[in-house]
Amino acid sequence: MGKVAVGATVICAAAVCAAATLVVHQRMKSSGRWARAMAILKEMEEKSDTPLSKLRQLADAMAVEMHAGLASEGGSKLKMLLSFVDKLPTGDEMGLFYALDLGGTNFRVMRVKLGGKEKRVINQETDEVSIPSHLMVGSSEQLFDFIAEAVAKFVATEGEDHRPEPDRKRELGFTFSFPVKQTSLTSGNLIRWTKGFSIEDTVGQDVVAELTNALARKGLDMRVSALVNDTVGTLAGGRYDSPDVIAAVILGTGTNAAYVERVQAIPKWHGPLPKSGEMIINMEWGNFRSSHLPFTEYDASLDAESLNPGEQIYEKMLSGMYLGEIVRRVLYRMAEEASFFGDTVPQKLKIPFILRTPDMSAMHHDTSPDLKVVATKLKDILGITNTSLKTRKAIVKLCDIVSTRGARIAAAGIFGIIKKLGRDTVKEGDKQKAIIALDGGLYEHYTEYRECVVGTLKELLGSEVADTVCVEHFNDGSGIGAALIAASNCLSRHHDSEEASS
Repeated sequence: MGKVAVGATVICAAAVCAAATLVVHQRMKSSGRWARAMAILKEMEEKSDTPLSKLRQLADAMAVEMHAGLASEGGSKLKMLLSFVDKLPTGDEMGLFYALDLGGTNFRVMRVKLGGKEKRVINQETDEVSIPSHLMVGSSEQLFDFIAEAVAKFVATEGEDHRPEPDRKRELGFTFSFPVKQTSLTSGNLIRWTKGFSIEDTVGQDVVAELTNALARKGLDMRVSALVNDTVGTLAGGRYDSPDVIAAVILGTGTNAAYVERVQAIPKWHGPLPKSGEMIINMEWGNFRSSHLPFTEYDASLDAESLNPGEQIYEKMLSGMYLGEIVRRVLYRMAEEASFFGDTVPQKLKIPFILRTPDMSAMHHDTSPDLKVVATKLKDILGITNTSLKTRKAIVKLCDIVSTRGARIAAAGIFGIIKKLGRDTVKEGDKQKAIIALDGGLYEHYTEYRECVVGTLKELLGSEVADTVCVEHFNDGSGIGAALIAASNCLSRHHDSEEASS
């Protein structure tokens, strides 16, 4: 019995020793995996670094590309499109005006009554309509007839106090946020559809003519008096509120910028000089690219697998469509190379764009002690459960790295516009303010991102200049902006006819 007992004791000891060795080995393995995951995160942080010196180089590159794009067509990565909007709202506009905002699967019809400088916007009404999916791939006539029908129904709800003056046509500003080759304020040919639309017979056609014909088929006597994109509309809406607005930037699902330029600074403009001496330029700045951008392997793979490789690089690094996807790609590498979520890579983590930027924002803003929001998002979206607190903290850190980089390079772009306009210095005795109108869901709802954009711009400007330049949020400026441009154009026509008759 003694020998058996001793043998059993030896076997038990060996088992305990083996178990202890296994635990130590697993801990070492786990420690090694964690170190590898943190190395991937650290590498992303270093490659995403945006010191002020790099941001200043980016701003200079943006200004150079702006000059080149104004000089000739195709001379720059920035299209620097002529908007043909040379008369911005002043506040003198009066009367009833309509706006149609088509930029995605929904469109909005808006009615605005303006009362001049004293009464400003007297009344504003809006109706939002969803476009049936079959009309997004049908014929041009079907789509525009559906839109015209909705406009006609909305017009039919005019009250007695909200009707145009007798013998005056209803005027409509048309916000059309698809690529267009604009030929005048009231005409532009569709280059291509995006955002899920695919209607071949509209491509190459004048979208204003398409809408005008559809309105006529519905018996509506309405003049489409301005064709603008959402950024130009936001700028016009901002200028109506303040004459100090010099530029507008959209930071939403996508991104773009527009600003007011002197016509003499546009060499590619060959038409008659407008009386105002100014024109809004639609930069299409999402296509900006520079060697100074903190471009990583994750940006490269995202771009290569996108529908438009090599294009919209700036947009892919900073806009709401892509920030969550960049985070997903880094997490996927951490899971694959460092077993960040366990021995197997979670299946849902392999799905592109499954992690949306609003979810990334929610995780980034999680202030609960145990990061409960992060845990819930991982479980609900990616099917990942039982994560440790340090894992969740690492994910919040990654969200911060990606959003900070996006916000800081966006601020550098805004600073580039300010430099191009010569507003980056304060001249003696010049106390004129400059306002940048900002809009877009990313800017509005992602607090950390918004605060980083504003803070970085102040850093770049320096304290003295920062006192004269400010960023203001103009919510939903694009819709009312189109109506205001229509109103401004109407006022200008009225003045021109008075001068001609006198």
